[in-house]
Amino acid sequence: MAGRDWLAVYLKGAAMGAADAVPGVSGGTIALITGIYERLVGAIAALDPVDALGLLALVPKLGSRDAREEFAETLVRMDVPFLALLGFGVVTAVVTVANLVHVAIADFPGVTFAFFFGLIAASVVVLLSEVSVDTPRRIAAGVVGFVLAFVLSGQAQSGALPEVLPVVFLAGAVAICAMVLPGVSGSLLLLTFGMYDTMTSAVSDVTSAALDGDVAASVEPLTTLVVFTGGAVVGVLSFARVVEWALEHYRAATLTFLVALMAGALRAPAIQITDATPEWTATRAGVLLASAVVGAAAVLVIDATTDDLDY
Repeated sequence: MAGRDWLAVYLKGAAMGAADAVPGVSGGTIALITGIYERLVGAIAALDPVDALGLLALVPKLGSRDAREEFAETLVRMDVPFLALLGFGVVTAVVTVANLVHVAIADFPGVTFAFFFGLIAASVVVLLSEVSVDTPRRIAAGVVGFVLAFVLSGQAQSGALPEVLPVVFLAGAVAICAMVLPGVSGSLLLLTFGMYDTMTSAVSDVTSAALDGDVAASVEPLTTLVVFTGGAVVGVLSFARVVEWALEHYRAATLTFLVALMAGALRAPAIQITDATPEWTATRAGVLLASAVVGAAAVLVIDATTDDLDY
């Protein structure tokens, strides 16, 4: 690809990262909007562990021209350059947006979570047109999805889910599915698990420590991010393929489950809004409502540009 094409890939990755950092908006949806969804899924599917081991075996031989050519050909066949540049765009945007969101949650928690509530609620409404709950299997999938998210949301907000590294690893493995599944937000899943503030705080703490040159202060949050990334790698190579299989064989039931999951997860921001609003006044309610409307409008604008896309 030409330099202009590589820049476009980076910018599309940045747009996906910005979306993934905000609950209710899916990076997979942005991939669809920008026309790289099929290539993204294909590139992920092409990440063959056998080829990866072959690359490692070639590393000691890179002094040879033939080995370098084979190494480069394997990388291109697996579409690693595309994934690497896209991933770089995602990471840079996530870091930027996550820091902004962390500040917003700290200074304006009620308004911020009202905005998230609007994002999620509008996403549910938009995706309802993609599901048809007209069979026992789909009804069961919807009930299970809603109850699961509703219960987990309450447990997460009450601190029932410990912020330990194994939980962080699993959160990364599950949340990454949003990158390859339009309509599902990874940040929404983190919010449901009670891990959203943990991860945005880790990004903010690492950024602050790096700017201050304080290596010691960066160890703990950096460990959290590394473990989360490890879970994400495992998830994108395994769970994402499971979701792909489920969509292929049980598409309607799977989409019903996912939309119900989002609906049940509305409990998470609702709890945060209530906790951040000790006194309800007409003015306060109006501000929160306005914030939710803005969030919903953002999703509806995105949907208006993707009417011809198959979610």
